[in-house]
Amino acid sequence: MNTNKRYSPEVRERAVRLVLEQQGEYSSRWSAICSIAEKIGCTPETLRRWCKEEGRSQKSGLGAQTERELLKQLERENRELKRANEILRKAAAFFAQAELDRKPK
Repeated sequence: MNTNKRYSPEVRERAVRLVLEQQGEYSSRWSAICSIAEKIGCTPETLRRWCKEEGRSQKSGLGAQTERELLKQLERENRELKRANEILRKAAAFFAQAELDRKPK
């Protein structure tokens, strides 16, 4: 008795969102999945797989985006720090030379 039910993407998204939102109200993630799967009419394993796929897609999509943004931010910060260090080096050299040129009392 193998019946293939197709669920719309909206149903999948809603079910995964319900699991993520309500898993704190259950003793474990699996119990939340079982409860929600029963309500929408799919097997708990199917819903678990949807949650797992959603987690992967978020990691690959948003994680990569976030890493790129973080890398850009760190590179920008690195350039600013290099500029600040160069300014401080020049200022230190200037004041050291001024101290050497000053006449003693």
